Amino acid sequence: MDTLIRDAPVDGPLRRWGVLIAVLTAIGLAAWGAGAFGGDSITEAAGGWLDSDSTPLAPASGAFRIWSVIYLGMLGYAVWRLASRGRSPARARRADPWVVGSALLNAAWIGVVQADQLALSLAVIVVLLTVLIRLHLLLARTTAEGRVETVLLDGVFGLYLGWVCVAVVANASALGGSLLDPERAMGPETWVVATAIGVLIVVVLLALALSELTGRRLAPILAIAWGTAWIAVGRLEGRFEDLILVIAAAAAAGTALVVPSVRRAALGRRAMSR
Repeated sequence: MDTLIRDAPVDGPLRRWGVLIAVLTAIGLAAWGAGAFGGDSITEAAGGWLDSDSTPLAPASGAFRIWSVIYLGMLGYAVWRLASRGRSPARARRADPWVVGSALLNAAWIGVVQADQLALSLAVIVVLLTVLIRLHLLLARTTAEGRVETVLLDGVFGLYLGWVCVAVVANASALGGSLLDPERAMGPETWVVATAIGVLIVVVLLALALSELTGRRLAPILAIAWGTAWIAVGRLEGRFEDLILVIAAAAAAGTALVVPSVRRAALGRRAMSR
C-alpha cells in the first residue's frame, strides 16, 4: 500500500474538475436518454430492443431505479473530490481516470443507442465493463481511508459494476433478438428458455468471480442480484412470460447474493478466531 501511495498521481484542480465534468456529462446524457431534451427514451430507441419485454433476459422497468442511486452517488463522489482539494486520498486520485472513463463510456453508450446502433452499443458497454473491473481491481489492492470514501468510491462504483454486468447481458440479448427475430414473433420456446437459463448460470458465475476479485465487497453482488431479480419479475407477464424462467432468474439472484455473503461471513469469523 505504501508503494501505491508514493506512486499516486499528484492532485490538482484540472483533475478534480475533470471528474465533475465527466459525471455531469453522463447525467445529462442519461436525462436525454430518459426522454428529456427531445431525446427518445432508451426503451423506444434502437428499435425498442432494450424495452423490458423485448427479450427473455430484459429486466422489468423497476430495475432501472438503481440508476438514480448510481448517478447520485457519482455526483457525490465528484463533489467530494472537488471539495477535497489537496487533501484527497491517494486511492481516489489513482481511481479518477477510471471513474472519468466509466462516466464518459456511459454517456457514449446512451448516444450510440439513441443513434440506433445496437451492435456498437454492445461493444461500448463491454468496454465500460472492462473499465469498471479494472477500477475495482485497483480498489481491492488498498483500503479506504474513511467511511465517505468507502461509500462514494467502493459502494457507488460497486453498484455500478454489478448493474453493468446485468446490462451487458440485457444488451447482448437485445442484439441477439434483433438478429434472430426481426419481426418479434419469437416467444418462450424451449430453446429460448434453455439459452436464457444458460446465460443466467454465467451471470451467477460472474458474480462469484467478481466477489473474489473485488475483495468480497457486497455492492457489486447486490446490484447483480437486484438486476437478476428484476429479470424474474419481467417474466411474470408479457411476451416471454414463463414460470421456468421466473424460477431460474430468482434462483440466480439468490445464489449470486447468498453464496458470496456466506463466504464473506465465514472468512470474517475465521479471521476473528485467529
